[in-house]
Amino acid sequence: MSSISVRPVKTAGDRRTFRRLPERLYRDDPHWVCPLRMERRDFFDQAKNPFFADAEVELFLAEHDGRAVGRISAHIYPAHNRTHNEKTGFFGFFDCESEYDIAATLWDSARAWLAQRGMKRMRGPANFTTNHEAGMLIDGFDRPPMIMMPYNPSKYPEFAERYGFAKAMDLYAYLAQDSTPLPERVVRIIERIRARSGVVVRPIRMRQFDEEVRTIKAIYDAAWAPNWGFVPMTEEEFFHMAKDLKMIVDPRIVLVATVDGRPVGFSLALPDINQVLIRLHGRLLPLGLLKLVWWTKIQRRIDQMRVLAMGILPEYHGRGIDQLLHFETRQRGVAAGYHTAELSWVLETNTLMKAVSESLGHSRYKTYRIYDLPLP
Repeated sequence: MSSISVRPVKTAGDRRTFRRLPERLYRDDPHWVCPLRMERRDFFDQAKNPFFADAEVELFLAEHDGRAVGRISAHIYPAHNRTHNEKTGFFGFFDCESEYDIAATLWDSARAWLAQRGMKRMRGPANFTTNHEAGMLIDGFDRPPMIMMPYNPSKYPEFAERYGFAKAMDLYAYLAQDSTPLPERVVRIIERIRARSGVVVRPIRMRQFDEEVRTIKAIYDAAWAPNWGFVPMTEEEFFHMAKDLKMIVDPRIVLVATVDGRPVGFSLALPDINQVLIRLHGRLLPLGLLKLVWWTKIQRRIDQMRVLAMGILPEYHGRGIDQLLHFETRQRGVAAGYHTAELSWVLETNTLMKAVSESLGHSRYKTYRIYDLPLP
C-alpha cells in the first residue's frame, strides 16, 4: 500500500477515531472483545486517568487516501526508567489493517518520536504499562481474551519480527478447568501446608474496601519488586484502578492470607466480564446495561474467572502460601460457579509460579510477547 501518512492525534475527532478504529478492524473477528466506549473515553482522558500525571504520550493515526488504517501510541514512563535505570520508551495500542507497510510506518513514527526524546530502546506493546494490558499474542488465537488481556491478529508477530523487533520477555497464560480433578498428592501437600503454616485465608472485606486496597497494594509492591519490568503504581493510580474494578469484584474470589491476623499475601481474581462484553459491541447505552444485567444476573453466563495478581510478602516465601492461595482460589471459584480459570500473566522466567501452576494441573494455553528494538 502506497501513500501512507502518519500524523499525531490532535482534535476530539481524532481521539474518537483512535479509540474506535479497532471496532472496524476487528468487526469480522469472532474472538475480539470490544471494550466499552465509555470506559475507553475515560481511559484516554488526561483529566481522569492518573497515569498521565507522570508520563509523556503521543498518539498517532495512519491514513491512506484520507481513511484511518492504523494507530499507535508512543510514550515515556519516567517511573519505569527511574526504577530500572534505563532509557526505554514504549509503544502501545498498536492496530492496523493487514498490510506490513502500514505497520512499519507506524513503528517508524513511534521510533522517531522516542529517539528524539533521548530513548535508547523501544519496547512494547504496553497499553500503557505492564500494570495495564501488555504483550502481543503469539499463540492461542482460537479463544477470546479474558478480562484485561490483549488480543491481536496472528499477522502482528510476523510484522514485528520482519521489522526487526526481538523478544524481550514472554508472558504465559495458564488455564484450569474444574472438570480436571486435583491430584490427591497435591491435596495432601496443601493440607500439610495449611496445618503447619498457621495461615488463615479469608475473602476481601468489601465494607473496608479502601483499607483492604491499601493492604493489597503494600503486599503487591513488596512481592513484585524483583520482577522484570515491574514499576509500582502511585497510590492515585492504584485506587483509580481499584475503583473501576470494584463494580465487578466478586468478594468470594478475592482472597487475603493472614498469619496471626497480619495480612501476608493475597490473590486477586475477577469474573471474566468479557463473556458479556463480547455481546455488547462497546455500547452500554441504551440497551447494553439491560443486557449486562440479563447475562450476569439472570442468565448467570459468567462462568470464567481470571486470576490476575497474586503476591506474598518476601519474608513469608518458602512456606507454601502461594500454593495454598492457588488452591483456595480454585476451590472457592468452583463453589461460586466458575468452571474455568485463567492464571495470567506469568513471566517466562518465574520458575516458581510456573511450577505451582503446573503442579495444580493448569495448562499453558496462550503466550504473549513483549518486544524490544534498539534506537539509534
